[in-house]
Amino acid sequence: MTTETPAAHTTPAPDTAAHAPTGTPAPDTAAHTTADGITHTTTCGIRTVLAPGSGPVTAGLLFRVGRADETLATSGVTHLVEHLALHHHGLGDLHYNGATASVHTHFHVTGTPADVVEYLNGVCAALRDLPMDRLETEKEILRTEAAGRSHGPGHAMPLWRYGARGYGLTSYAEAGLHGLSADDVRDWARTWFTAENAVLWMTCDTVPDGLDLTLPTGTWRPTPEPTTALPATPAWFRGDDGGIVLSSVIPRSTAGSLFAEVLGKELFRELRQKGGYSYTAAAEYHPRDTGRATVTAYADALPKKQDAMVGAFVDLLAKLRAGRIEQADLDSVRAAALARYDIPEPAVARLPAEAMDLLLRHPPLTFAEARAELEAVTVADLHRIAREVWADALVQAPGRGLDWAGLTAAPTGSADLVTGRRYTSLEDPKTALLVAGDGVSLVGPNGQVTVRYADCSLVHAYPDGARHLVGHDGFTLAVEPALYGIGATELAPLDGGVPPAAVVRMPPRDADRIPRPRPAERPAAPKGRTAWLTAVLWLLGIPALLLTAVCALLTLAEADADPADALGWPVVAASWVVASVFLVPWGVCLRRRGRGLG
Repeated sequence: MTTETPAAHTTPAPDTAAHAPTGTPAPDTAAHTTADGITHTTTCGIRTVLAPGSGPVTAGLLFRVGRADETLATSGVTHLVEHLALHHHGLGDLHYNGATASVHTHFHVTGTPADVVEYLNGVCAALRDLPMDRLETEKEILRTEAAGRSHGPGHAMPLWRYGARGYGLTSYAEAGLHGLSADDVRDWARTWFTAENAVLWMTCDTVPDGLDLTLPTGTWRPTPEPTTALPATPAWFRGDDGGIVLSSVIPRSTAGSLFAEVLGKELFRELRQKGGYSYTAAAEYHPRDTGRATVTAYADALPKKQDAMVGAFVDLLAKLRAGRIEQADLDSVRAAALARYDIPEPAVARLPAEAMDLLLRHPPLTFAEARAELEAVTVADLHRIAREVWADALVQAPGRGLDWAGLTAAPTGSADLVTGRRYTSLEDPKTALLVAGDGVSLVGPNGQVTVRYADCSLVHAYPDGARHLVGHDGFTLAVEPALYGIGATELAPLDGGVPPAAVVRMPPRDADRIPRPRPAERPAAPKGRTAWLTAVLWLLGIPALLLTAVCALLTLAEADADPADALGWPVVAASWVVASVFLVPWGVCLRRRGRGLG
């Protein structure tokens, strides 16, 4: 099973203009076939699109639910439902899989009609009654899957743009798995995996006999409203050396999809062929939801060439914003888009995208309408898109920042601190934790972070008392009691203030994984200074000890002597003064040695 695949069209047709959700229409009562040969009907209350194709039957069951619909504290629940629904299929020769993406979950299969019926019937039966005896096992499988998954260079972009909510959750691990109960998972399946929230597509002219896709009744769910963690755009943040990534969210349109193609051609030409900076230089366009799409551009370079590559990348975007776009480039990418309609069985190729448009309530275009939109795009349209892309740009840049290019640095810390009780770090006196009734702050030499309880997306609560918090803005803060000398009483405002729905109870940590204060490191004294101090200790120590012994004996003798025979206390006092001449500097030297200063 896979996760975090983009919610993109796999369609030969271009994207259409943005449309608002139209609500949940009544299911079709009769099948109808479009001019492009795609049949629309319903199956067990599920909207269905069909187109006959040669070869084995391929089918997909889409649900309008994905990671963006979760919270950070429940993240992983959709993927967990997907795994549980597919468990009973086990091993076999049938080609099937499932995928959990940002705004949809997809079960797909290829085989004979009987194979397809068996698979889809099994998926729906499992969704109606999930095998909860597998719950903990599948959680562990998901954690193992995540540990072995590699991330692309732009993996952090959603977090920086959206924060720790909605579309930003694709940047995070499935942090809610530990806290999910059987009831949580069942409720999620009953709420989101419903007939009204699904679309079926199949490469056949009629629905095969025996298909039983009975699912709970519910409602269609619109895509989530986007959140933001950026005070302003265009913005930049520092990334790893070796590559630059730009993302921008624009209205869905045919012009937008063609602009991404032109941008990719320009990047390849300028950064690889002409500049020789990059091996990979490309751009992509992916629908994000019903009305918006994400344009992503990427280029790599060796560290010694990355400054030149970044400069060329920014200059290229400036050129496109200025309207210096070649008609020949537009004609080239348009011809490639039009050629996709000349493939065999275009209706079959269009089916997954048709189903996705139905799922997202994005009215699809006929082939004729799509061709007309492609033909109508002008260089002026691409110029407008270039300005839109830059206005909303978020850039992950290596090396130095991009303030010089007119971009604003994305925030790397919180603007304010809570007013609360201060707990200084036992390791570093320059670092302190502030605990208040409305939030908690961590302040240190590298900046400050604040998480307000009302804006807390997640608290990982450990039995040893540690609390790891993530704010809606994506900033994280770890409260480790051993590092600050605090306990449950001092953390009561935190535990009482965070929303219970944001708390995930974690299992005990191994003792060696619990942070504890490290002894302060003492600087080593120079060898010459160490030898000098040793000599002084001996020179002062011997007479100091001898004189101290003599003074002690004189003091005892004076205390017991007859007044007539006594030496007198002035003599005793004078002897102690003489002894102190050696004792005081000897003590100072001993202290320096004890502090490691010599």
